Amino acid sequence: MLLTLSTTHEPATDLGFLLHKNPARAQQVEVSTGVAHVFYPEATEQRCTVALLLEVDPIGLVRGARGAAAEGFSLGQYVNDRPYAASSLLAVALGKAFASARRGVSKERPDLVGRPLPLEVHLPALSCRGGAELAERFFTPLGWTVQATPLPLDEQFPEWGDSRLVDLRLTGTMRLADAVNHLYVALPVLDDAKHYWVSTDEVDKLLRAGQGWLATHPDRELITQRYLAHRRSLAGQALARLAEVDDTDAETFDDAVPTDLPADAPADRPTPLAQLRAGAVLAALRAAGAHRVVDLGCGSDALLPALLGEPSFTEVVGVDVSARALQVAARRLHLDRMPERQRARLTLVQSALTYRDARLAGYDAAVLMEVVEHLDPDRLPALEDAVFAAASPGTVVVTTPNVEHNVRYPALAAGGFRHRDHRFEWTRAEFAGWAEGVAARHGYTVRLLGVGEDDPQVGPPTQLAVFTRGVVAEVAA
Repeated sequence: MLLTLSTTHEPATDLGFLLHKNPARAQQVEVSTGVAHVFYPEATEQRCTVALLLEVDPIGLVRGARGAAAEGFSLGQYVNDRPYAASSLLAVALGKAFASARRGVSKERPDLVGRPLPLEVHLPALSCRGGAELAERFFTPLGWTVQATPLPLDEQFPEWGDSRLVDLRLTGTMRLADAVNHLYVALPVLDDAKHYWVSTDEVDKLLRAGQGWLATHPDRELITQRYLAHRRSLAGQALARLAEVDDTDAETFDDAVPTDLPADAPADRPTPLAQLRAGAVLAALRAAGAHRVVDLGCGSDALLPALLGEPSFTEVVGVDVSARALQVAARRLHLDRMPERQRARLTLVQSALTYRDARLAGYDAAVLMEVVEHLDPDRLPALEDAVFAAASPGTVVVTTPNVEHNVRYPALAAGGFRHRDHRFEWTRAEFAGWAEGVAARHGYTVRLLGVGEDDPQVGPPTQLAVFTRGVVAEVAA
């Protein structure tokens, strides 16, 4: 079984740092079904290709078989395409040989881990039950350009038709870790078979490898069922956990201060933080002169009503990874009864913010209001690339909690976050460092502001950054 992965990133030999495999020497990795060989057919500054060749022991496969399959037709156990066509056997070898790459770890070049690279993958013989069409359905939503060519059963007898094998080529620009995880899941899914017993730990394997893309994949049910060998109980567990991710409600982000005021609330009661935050975002958009605005990670409708209430915003696009959140937003906004002119200003789009989406490019401004802290830190470079490099709006407004201010909320446990789904919360210095770095890398200026009462010891509860496309980055308190 053979798989090759190439890049034209310069210097292309940086690929070796990400894979933890030296291009100057071949390596061997022992796996349960044989030996995986890792070597580089080409390694120049302009192009580098790594090859993973799995040398399968077909006799060992039969000897290690268990259950009814081991007691079946003996000739069928020895005469089949399993040792030659990419399948779950290669996925296991891929996972073991490139384990650090799958986790997105590189001690020598950590700066490369989050950087999208131009990649090309070639699988000359891939077992694909569903043919070229299924391969395209799997990889195209992930950002790959797919070329899948069916292989004939026998070139000497074309009338026999095509086999279930395809010659697969993928091209795309993405993080290497994402590419390897896509392949790790795809190989057994497309083959629709696994060579080992599937148990409950396979659910965790699938969700780890599918983090950031599986929950929003159009064929997530098919992928889950096939990866888990059609075991209904395991597939049900996996889909339920994916639904938890997809149904994350975003309208209550960060509210340690309540947003709903009772009718008898005293007149001098402080304005809710969520209201202050939305007002600060609107003020930044007005100051930027924006007319076409994208609300990234819009959730169920935290900011959309305010945006639609501003006549100067002639086009408003709400974007969220959760289809459920968009459905709730449409219902709360009464989209079905909205006046035609108002309805024409609003578009709701399902999209993952960590992948490039051409539909989001060319807008005056984009808002990430209480969004970044819901991503795992290792996904921030992908968000940065999708928003600042690919979409590249004229203005980007970002808000996020100030973790230093959490001590002012008695209801929060020490060290606790303001929302159960927060993956981190930044100090003012950490947020400034991230904002300055993003601005410098993508040609924006940046101003840092606070939202809410500015406590002299711990600062304001919310931090706000306004990025404006320019040349020199600056920071203003």
